[in-house]
Amino acid sequence: MNRLVFDIETVPDVELGRRTFNLEGLSDAQVAKAMYAMRRQESGSDFLPLEQHRVVAISCLLRSREQLKVWTLGDLHSSEAELIARFFDGLEKYTPDLVSWNGGGFDLPVLHYRGLKASVQAPRYWETGDEDQSFRWNNYLSRFHWRHLDLMDVISGFQARGRASLADMALLLGFPGKLGFSGAQVWDAVLDGQLAAVRNYCEIDVLNTYLVLLRFELFRGRLDSAGHEHELVRLRELLRGSGEAHHQQFLQAWEALG
Repeated sequence: MNRLVFDIETVPDVELGRRTFNLEGLSDAQVAKAMYAMRRQESGSDFLPLEQHRVVAISCLLRSREQLKVWTLGDLHSSEAELIARFFDGLEKYTPDLVSWNGGGFDLPVLHYRGLKASVQAPRYWETGDEDQSFRWNNYLSRFHWRHLDLMDVISGFQARGRASLADMALLLGFPGKLGFSGAQVWDAVLDGQLAAVRNYCEIDVLNTYLVLLRFELFRGRLDSAGHEHELVRLRELLRGSGEAHHQQFLQAWEALG
């Protein structure tokens, strides 16, 4: 079975903001500031409506029978459309089971909006059994199916008041967590030309999510203690063999926790 743990990072869609709020002539930073201010007035929160988010990074961890791999789609010059097309192309070719933290509430709805904008095709993702009967009772779209496992949703018992953040879950379970970077810093980092740091941060979230997944698999009996430890060793070996500084930092922080 192929499993794909994924996470996205987003910034304000300032082009949409200019058109929506008649903000022509303002810089990107000024448009975003206005978007946040108007959102605060409307809802009391800075968190923008999902259609106003632009995807700047999609990171993945693939666990298959043959390999364990962590990477971020595209490169520093890839357009949003290319990132989204690559994500859905992977689902089209390999039909992996998806794993996320709040993917049902944020990541996937954002990818829906942006996929529509980019004219992406994703028939496998939208399959519900009309063409493939195996999707009738297990597809990506149903909240209570397992082809997409939203760990936050499932572990909270599908109760909004029971939800925890990934950062808090990592702290609870003794995992490295955010390593000094947070989602609140993404927009400023992109403005400052630090997209590489954002992509690295997205991979760190994927690694934390994968560790939560392994603990959950132990909890529900899909892994025994030996199998769980085997998966942890395999992940440590992957990070140890990586030439990426953020992977080494994550490994060192993890090992320091014991």
